[in-house]
Parts: sequence; C-alpha cells; structure tokens
Amino acid sequence: MTRRSALTVALIASLATSVLAASGCSAAADPVTKILIVIEENHSLAQMQSGMHYTASLAEKYGYATGYDAITHPSLPNYLAIAGGATFGVIDDKSPAAHPIDAQTIFGQAWAAGRTATTYAESAETNCDKQGNALYAVRHNPWLYFTPAAEQSRCMSSDVPFGQFAGDVANGRLPNVGFVVPNLCNDAHDCSLATADAWFRDRMQAVFNGPDWKSGRLVVVLTADEAGHGAASNTVLTVVIHPSQNHRVVTTSLTHYSLTRLCEDIVHAPYLNNAASAPSMSAAFGLPIA
Repeated sequence: MTRRSALTVALIASLATSVLAASGCSAAADPVTKILIVIEENHSLAQMQSGMHYTASLAEKYGYATGYDAITHPSLPNYLAIAGGATFGVIDDKSPAAHPIDAQTIFGQAWAAGRTATTYAESAETNCDKQGNALYAVRHNPWLYFTPAAEQSRCMSSDVPFGQFAGDVANGRLPNVGFVVPNLCNDAHDCSLATADAWFRDRMQAVFNGPDWKSGRLVVVLTADEAGHGAASNTVLTVVIHPSQNHRVVTTSLTHYSLTRLCEDIVHAPYLNNAASAPSMSAAFGLPIA
C-alpha cells in the first residue's frame, strides 16, 4: 500500500469514527452487560406513540415491540412482575407493610452473581424509602416489597434517591441492572405524556454522552407498567435503545416477564418464576449479550 493510500484509509476510518461518535454509536461495541429500565405509567402503545414524540423517534431509530403486554391492573403487581417474575397474588397498590414478599428479585440476583443493581427513585427522600410523598409513589418502587435479609440490605444501600443518577451516567458507573422510577409527574401518571417525554429526552441526552452507552455495553429499555385501568388492551410501548438496533420492529408476543428474563440474561442468573417460560427479549431483539 502506498503512503497516500494508507493516509486515505486512515482518514476514512477517522471520519467514520467521528460520525459514529456524533450519533452516539460505537464503532466496536462491547457485548451488553448493563440494562437501564425506565417505567412510564398508565398509557397504551398508541397513546405513547402519539403523545411522546421524542420517545417514539427513538423507537423508530432503534427498536420497539408492537406486541408487548403488561400483566394485569393496577400498577403494583406489574412492577412486582418485572422485579420478581410473578405478581405474588397482589391485586392492589397497598404498601410494603401490607405485602411482604419472601422472594428474590432481579436486583438481588445481580448482586448474588457478583454484579450490581441500583434503583434510582425520583423524589424519594432516603435510601429504600418506604414512606412516599406527594411526588414519590412507593408502589412504583418494587424492591421495597421483598423481605429476605439480603434483599433488604441491598435495598438500603442501592435503592437511592435520583440525585445519584447523573454522576453514575457521566462516570460510567451505571449498574448491571438499573431501574429508574420517575416521579408521579414525570412518569405521566399525574402530568402529560409530553412532560414525561421531555423528562426522558433530557435523561437520554446525558446517557448518550456517557461512557456506558458509547462502549455499547448499555441497553436502555423504556416501557409502561400498564395501559390504564379499563383499557380494552394492555399492550404498551416498549422501546429498546442500543447501537445494535436499526429500525427494528419486533412483533413477537412479549410481557413484563420477558423483561425480567432479559435482566437475568445480562447478569447470567437463573430465571425467576414466570420468566422461565416467558418469550425471550434477548432473542427477539437480537441483542449482543456475552
């Protein structure tokens, strides 16, 4: 190869790397070792597509599911389903005192496997906050309900107020299993879908600039707990954001138990409860998991 040819190849490679970096993609993505889950509230697939324009644009750019169903109504059993692979007979939104659950979670599994898990609870006032307030809903923070000593110990150290999120993103310290609990305004429960969309946009701009995303090791999944009480269908928008996704539309029937299973695939843990028989999100989206 001549010196001019070598310089040309190097220039093309440099330009390609610059384009990929500007788009938030990685030229040589690592296998997925981290997941960040963001839960919205009480809106259907069609409502979220029409009311969350930025989120819908990410769905179109990366990937989304058209047949992803929540498990039931109301909110709490859906959150428990994601965290523990079952609803544990819960049919209401009562407090952890009313529903102590002696079972393992995806968070506890991650720690037991030598990996990490964190819940980032917006507007919570303390670690593992079981009190709640006007903006922070305990029923949207499932880790609080699980009573084994190992779960409670990790909850006290790793179920944290949202102030820690920005630093973890910027410094590449996001956990292997990350669970984001927006407050009752920013999850579209009490405020509009446009408000939730703007909040998610601001968080994702930070994520796209962070080292976990740029390496390719982080996948972000946004979904909703349920389509809303009285809805004819419980199908919700579920977006999978990762450099490996390119306008992917998944029609496979998936559920919250599939999301449990995806977390377990990432941390190489056994499947909990209904996750064992749930359709695989990893396979449906072709995610590059080590």
